[in-house]
Amino acid sequence: MKIALDKYEQEIEDALEKGKFESVSDLEDTRQLFKEAVKNYRQLQETKSITLRVNKEDLIKIKAKAKRNRIAYQTLINLLISQYVKGEKKVTL
Repeated sequence: MKIALDKYEQEIEDALEKGKFESVSDLEDTRQLFKEAVKNYRQLQETKSITLRVNKEDLIKIKAKAKRNRIAYQTLINLLISQYVKGEKKVTL
């Protein structure tokens, strides 16, 4: 019985058949490298609670915007921080 592969899976299958992949000679070192990468990634995905002093008027406006968009205001603040650090939002100082 032949399994139907999607396009991506078929590309991998074709590459395997053509010998485009090579065995890793230091498999344990490579495995350890990937384990560390996964651990580091998971640590970066954790959230950290912070205490933040915010102007009362700004907080009221943030809460109102969050309510209009049906999200928690903390989620909106987190989204704004995330967009800023990714360079998607600019701040004039």
